Amino acid sequence: MDKFYCEYCGQEFPSVRILTASNCGYHPNGNYKGKHKLYEGSVKSRYTCKYCGQQFPNLHVLTHAKCGRHPDGNYRGYHSPAL
Repeated sequence: MDKFYCEYCGQEFPSVRILTASNCGYHPNGNYKGKHKLYEGSVKSRYTCKYCGQQFPNLHVLTHAKCGRHPDGNYRGYHSPAL
């Protein structure tokens, strides 16, 4: 069975339809001000932040930590997965 993940929050969903139907608490426009976004990268054993290169064990942990090299300023945004 396929699993689908949100790029913003790392939450797992059973289908793309369900993923894109609800608002995301980690959306870049603000909490719940936009829909979840499908993570289009592959499933990996470690995920790398595209801003700082730090590695994490899963998307959930990566997307819930503030990034020291975020484009909005140091620790003003969350890590984002590199595809």
